[in-house]
Amino acid sequence: MAKQTEPQKETVERVMRAFKHGDLERNDGRKVKNPKQAIAIALSEAGASSEQSPRENRERLTSTKAKERKGRAARAEKRNKRASRPKGDGAGEATKADLYAEARKRDIPGRSKMSRDELARALRR
Repeated sequence: MAKQTEPQKETVERVMRAFKHGDLERNDGRKVKNPKQAIAIALSEAGASSEQSPRENRERLTSTKAKERKGRAARAEKRNKRASRPKGDGAGEATKADLYAEARKRDIPGRSKMSRDELARALRR
């Protein structure tokens, strides 16, 4: 087995730390619960997978490092967008959680099965 480079080791450590803390997600958004799957993801992102060609491994490591470099800024931007979202009872402004909380206060029947738009319509009545 070939030795991993320092950037590869850092990437594997980051992915495994995310798995340990329960933050590692698959492409479909579901949490990774299997340690073997976490290792496979870590090796793939690090460009150290035996299942990929050397060229694919190099490309994967390059793209992963680029994502890591802008990761902090992207997460901060996402947090800021979420925090600055205006709250209200209009359909275009409130989140589903806000609408659901209001529907719960007003005791609207069937609220748990309603979509965001349905909740907004029910609250307008």
